[in-house]
Amino acid sequence: MLTSQWYREKYLLDRMTFRDLRRAYILYPSIQMYAVLLTCSIIGAFVFFPYFPVSPLRVAGSIVATLLAYPFVEYAVHRFILHGRYLYRSPWTAALWKRIHYDHHQDSNDLRVLFGAASTTLPTIVVATFPIGMSIGGWVGVALSFATGLACFMVYELCHCMQHLRVNPKNKFLRRVKRHHLLHHFHNEKGNFGITSLFCDRIFGSEYGNAEDVPFSQTVSNLGYADQERSHYPWVAQLSEQKP
Repeated sequence: MLTSQWYREKYLLDRMTFRDLRRAYILYPSIQMYAVLLTCSIIGAFVFFPYFPVSPLRVAGSIVATLLAYPFVEYAVHRFILHGRYLYRSPWTAALWKRIHYDHHQDSNDLRVLFGAASTTLPTIVVATFPIGMSIGGWVGVALSFATGLACFMVYELCHCMQHLRVNPKNKFLRRVKRHHLLHHFHNEKGNFGITSLFCDRIFGSEYGNAEDVPFSQTVSNLGYADQERSHYPWVAQLSEQKP
């Protein structure tokens, strides 16, 4: 299978070109799964329509509302879940936190830990999109809202990868969000949580544009999981030691 090629190779973003990234992106199993589910969701909307008819306005509303909600979901998940400290404090969720964010801050060039796993991303997309779609457009709205959420997340994954490539984007906005994100990774992780947008950081006061604006954070790579935290909650450390 083509996807098996993905697992046989090591992808380091600081050594990759955009062409390399494009190939890795297309071959990543979860990206392929999102594309299939997106297609099925659009087909599902047409299948549902004769049984659950809705107005074109509600159809459009389901899509637009999801697009408007996406930056807030992205921001909230990144700031309050991925950078929260409660997941590593339980043996039941320590491995989850390690996989979904700690490893990425430890080595931001490793594409294997940058890409999300479908087992964690899909439930999040479902929780974020189903209520929006159902409240506006019923089951047709659910299908279209879910498809929109999948499309947004696929863009997010590509945008996030591009921010860690050595290649600078030609687009001015993409260069700006790349700089925004790299400050989050290498200067102070307590701000600049947006990946595809600066909007939420601005309205919630967590944006900083230059390294001089906030002090350097000693926890930028370990996210606060060090010293006493590491001693009191050893599960992530134990899993890291087991890593081949």
